[in-house]
Amino acid sequence: MSITLRVAEREDCTRLLELINELAIYERAPEEVTVTLGEFTEAGFGENKVWKAFVAEDNDKIVGFALYYVRYSTWKGSRLYLEDFIVTEECRGKGVGKLLFETVVKEAKEKNYNGMVWQVLDWNEPAINFYKKYAADLEAGWLNGSLTKEQISK
Repeated sequence: MSITLRVAEREDCTRLLELINELAIYERAPEEVTVTLGEFTEAGFGENKVWKAFVAEDNDKIVGFALYYVRYSTWKGSRLYLEDFIVTEECRGKGVGKLLFETVVKEAKEKNYNGMVWQVLDWNEPAINFYKKYAADLEAGWLNGSLTKEQISK
């Protein structure tokens, strides 16, 4: 493998959405991916950009990515939020995830954010073990709340 890392570009969105769907299948929730390619692309490269990403390529094929945005905590200040982090199944265990994760950590450091946060499913032992290598704090006791577009409309 010859991995190169770079900032995601508009042309990558189709492949990134494929990987997002791969992640959703792994996380046992494929029906939860409802964003369209147009919405996804606009959110990353339109007038009001809300996300950025780093991609990992092997021979010009994207085999992983880390998508993030800045969130503000009234308790902690500006923090980098790692929304999605995936490496294709065939490339896991080969250091691609380490390269991507450390690139995001470096970004948080260079931008002087007050920290970096993400979520991991409590049953995803490989991911939990990966984060433990970085001495990450994994919080218990928080429940995630959400409203769908339809619920907001009501």
